[in-house]
Amino acid sequence: MIRRNFLIGTAFAGLALTHSAARAQFGNIGGIVKGLGGTPKLPKLLSGPEPVSTSIKDAVYGDPSRDGWKAPARVGDLAALERTAAGGFVLAAGYHRMTAQSYCLHAGTHGPGGGDGYLYAPLKGSARDAVTSILQNSVAKPHIAQRDIQLLLWAIVSRSKFENLNNNLKVVASELLTPQQIASLNRGALSVLTSSEFQRVAGGVPEPLRSVMQAESRMRGMFSGPSLAYADMERVAMLAGAVPRGEGSIDTPATRWSHHPDGYWVRYIPSGYSQTQVEIFVEAGSGAVGTTYDPATCVAVPGNTARQRLAQSGRVYGR
Repeated sequence: MIRRNFLIGTAFAGLALTHSAARAQFGNIGGIVKGLGGTPKLPKLLSGPEPVSTSIKDAVYGDPSRDGWKAPARVGDLAALERTAAGGFVLAAGYHRMTAQSYCLHAGTHGPGGGDGYLYAPLKGSARDAVTSILQNSVAKPHIAQRDIQLLLWAIVSRSKFENLNNNLKVVASELLTPQQIASLNRGALSVLTSSEFQRVAGGVPEPLRSVMQAESRMRGMFSGPSLAYADMERVAMLAGAVPRGEGSIDTPATRWSHHPDGYWVRYIPSGYSQTQVEIFVEAGSGAVGTTYDPATCVAVPGNTARQRLAQSGRVYGR
């Protein structure tokens, strides 16, 4: 136990926050707001790469020609397929399905629902490697609770200081990330803003971007606080009330398939943000037979951009 505590302490020791005026405060919001036209000019503090930047612009694989297509009556268990060391699935011909653990990657937005469909897109962003490692490594560590993984991902997307996480999350981080990855995430962290500081920085930012910025700022404060309740964090991440149609949304029925660039079709049907029914169809004799579906590199992107994008994992929901 002493040795383990020493190793954990070593992984977090000396992680100092470095600040740069050119560093992103809230992802690529500056570029997005500029594209809206007629909105206030944002300070340089708000420009730069997001930890997770996958967006509707990356979800170019939707296949409307499959709308109304009837899947085969015979359904295989995706979780029963051969697995890779990283938790991926070696695909066989046929129709496969499983209910996977999924994770919110976009705090300050609305959860899935309302008949809005989801599309496949690749995981992108400055924290892509860390997020992928968390999702891949968690497959072989079923003792780590799904909620702890979600909290770790929220810490990343909100740019919270890893040195300020509670001891439990520090242990989780040390099991799923390398010390180098932890140090890199900590260098990109931001300080907690007071209400007046947030107002000065984001006072002129339009919705829905302001809600995202506010949620991330509140999360940083909660991760730095003396106690951390999952229900409180969830309330900050999930917007309640009527769901608007987000900027750049595309009409996407809930049954829409995506044609993955590796040659198979994949469909995501979430039930809330924490579980997603994943369906994959592989044509017999196609080049997709024998390829790997690695959910850790995939994001389920909502056709309505006011809703949350969802990270996928190779862990079966409820296990």
